[in-house]
Amino acid sequence: MSVIYVYAFVIGGALCFIGQLLIDLTKLTPARILVCYVCAGVALGALGIYEPLIKLSGEGARVPLTGFGYLLCKGVEKQVDKDGLIGILSGGLTACAAGVAAAMVFAFIAALIFKPKQK
Repeated sequence: MSVIYVYAFVIGGALCFIGQLLIDLTKLTPARILVCYVCAGVALGALGIYEPLIKLSGEGARVPLTGFGYLLCKGVEKQVDKDGLIGILSGGLTACAAGVAAAMVFAFIAALIFKPKQK
C-alpha cells in the first residue's frame, strides 16, 4: 500500500473530524462551517501552507471544502499574474468552473432518478 493513501486518509480525516467537532460542540450552522472551511482554504493557500498538505496527501487535502478554497486562491493568483488586477474577478471562477459544472450536472441527474421527499 502506498504511503500517500495513509496520508490522504489521515489529513482528509482530520479535516472532516474538525468539521464534526464544530458541528457537535458549537452552535455554528452547517452553512457557516462551510464558509469557514472555504475561507480557511483561501487563507492557508495564500500563506503557502496548503500546498505542502496537497503534495503530502493528494486528494486527502483537495476533496474537503478547504481544497475548494485553495483552488479559488490558486486560480486568482494565476489569473492576476496573467491579466493583472482584473484577474481577481475572473481567476477563481475560471479555476473552479469544471468542478461546479460537474456538480450541477450530477445533481440534475440525481434529481431525475430519485424522488425528493419533503421533511
